[in-house]
Amino acid sequence: MTLVSASYAYQVPGGDMAERFGANSNMGISVLVKRPSNWLFGFEGSFIFGNKVHEPDLGHGLINSDGTITDKFGAPAEILLFERGWTTTFVVGKMINSVGPNPNSGILIKLGIGYMQHKIRIEHQNNELPQLEGDYAKGYDRLTGGLLITQFLGYQHLSNSRFANFYFGFEFMQGFTSNLRSYNFDTRQRDDGARLDFLTGFRIGWTLPIYKRQPADLYIY
Repeated sequence: MTLVSASYAYQVPGGDMAERFGANSNMGISVLVKRPSNWLFGFEGSFIFGNKVHEPDLGHGLINSDGTITDKFGAPAEILLFERGWTTTFVVGKMINSVGPNPNSGILIKLGIGYMQHKIRIEHQNNELPQLEGDYAKGYDRLTGGLLITQFLGYQHLSNSRFANFYFGFEFMQGFTSNLRSYNFDTRQRDDGARLDFLTGFRIGWTLPIYKRQPADLYIY
């Protein structure tokens, strides 16, 4: 069968990522093929978003003596910072039928390898700020990306009625990343150091199983 799933996870950062961001939400989608041997393989992707950003030097060179950022017309500007990112992975997994109502339910273990990217999104809806628009914004957004490894341990439930289909469990992500921008305007230097970005969270999802139809007739030659 093919398992098409949509999911949500609440994640807590670790490593270098915890120095920049707080807890975040994660919306995911996956397409996995389940073999009769209960092995699974396929692709997963997710969108990372949050509103807790910790980057003390981000406003360096922009903040005036009054502690504010001035817009095009000389008025104090309101700046909003958000976390944005995404992941994509190739996944291999195994379903262990130790619990559940049928052979298609049980303990679910998955391992994945892919790519992670994240950045600081800078918004200023009510002001015009040429210093934070277009290519200038790229000098402050800390765009970061690199290799991603994931692990998942949980439970997959596919009901006999084929309506109550869901899964839940703990997910772990390790990103081996680096800054993708050539220069940070606020620090006035290039950040080319290696990073370790960790995300740990609990994920719950709804699954649409697409069963392979068996032949209605048996032909003997």
